[in-house]
Amino acid sequence: MRSEITDQELAESLFIVNRHAKTAPQPKHLYDIKKQAISKLLKENKARKVGLHFSEHPKYSKQHSTLLIEVGGYYFHIPAEKKDFDHLKHLGSVDQAYRNPKPKLSLSKAKRILYDYLDWDQPTKDRTTPASYQSSPSFLGQRNITPWNQRHKRK
Repeated sequence: MRSEITDQELAESLFIVNRHAKTAPQPKHLYDIKKQAISKLLKENKARKVGLHFSEHPKYSKQHSTLLIEVGGYYFHIPAEKKDFDHLKHLGSVDQAYRNPKPKLSLSKAKRILYDYLDWDQPTKDRTTPASYQSSPSFLGQRNITPWNQRHKRK
């Protein structure tokens, strides 16, 4: 684990992971990283609960609220718990004019910073063979493939 990760590095890393999670085809792992990091930051008093916001994406057409968290000058939403409604002010709708600053950080570096902070091992993947190809007959050499420029030659 790296000696000391600053709150600013953590906030920027959370921003990058959260931004990528919003558009990822399988965002579960990215949201897990975000959730675990924010939970740890709250326990260490490096993050604070600001208040509640109405969700921009109601579930099943039912309005619900999310918890607004501040970390190093960046703001994030996470699901609210029942106790949050008793202790925090409801801020109404999200301010659409506000945007977090845009850090210059790659997703891989952001994940590495959060893994270090959480003391997690970096997951390893076999990048040479995507899972979708592993059972494919063409990938396993079980099919004869004719190069495109040799197909349908005129005589």
